[in-house]
Amino acid sequence: MAIRIFITGGTFDKEYNELNGQLYFKDTHLSDLLEMGRNKIPVEIRTLMMVDSLEMTEEDRELIVHQCNNCDESQIIITHGTDTMAETAKIIAQKMINKTIILTGAMIPIKFGSSDGLFNLGSALAFAQSLPAGVYVAMNGRFFNWNNVRKNKQTGVFEEIK
Repeated sequence: MAIRIFITGGTFDKEYNELNGQLYFKDTHLSDLLEMGRNKIPVEIRTLMMVDSLEMTEEDRELIVHQCNNCDESQIIITHGTDTMAETAKIIAQKMINKTIILTGAMIPIKFGSSDGLFNLGSALAFAQSLPAGVYVAMNGRFFNWNNVRKNKQTGVFEEIK
């Protein structure tokens, strides 16, 4: 069976407006990334929303949970903004059935060329196939259980809660 990928936005899919210097959403870059990474795993992609995770609402998170619970696939990747990724992971874990859910994102937009997004997506694909049912965050080659992770805003790295 394919891996389901839900797109929610975040830095992963942001683009840079050269006129005003702001980041914005246009289209997802996921298909390009999968092609660039020479992915051979069957995937089913669905865009749920294109929002910055700081602007994600309770209703947005409920939609993510609903889609995870109601899709046929048992292995799911969610591209998500890094600022509230752990919060969404917690909500999914509290309402999730027996599936493997991996949330991943990027600290630097894909369009910048030096993004960590391609590596994080590849890691998420590998973790989705190898981890048991549960909810995880995958960043920088590591995975974290949903209840033991935070984004360190001083270092820009995800880490275990001590």
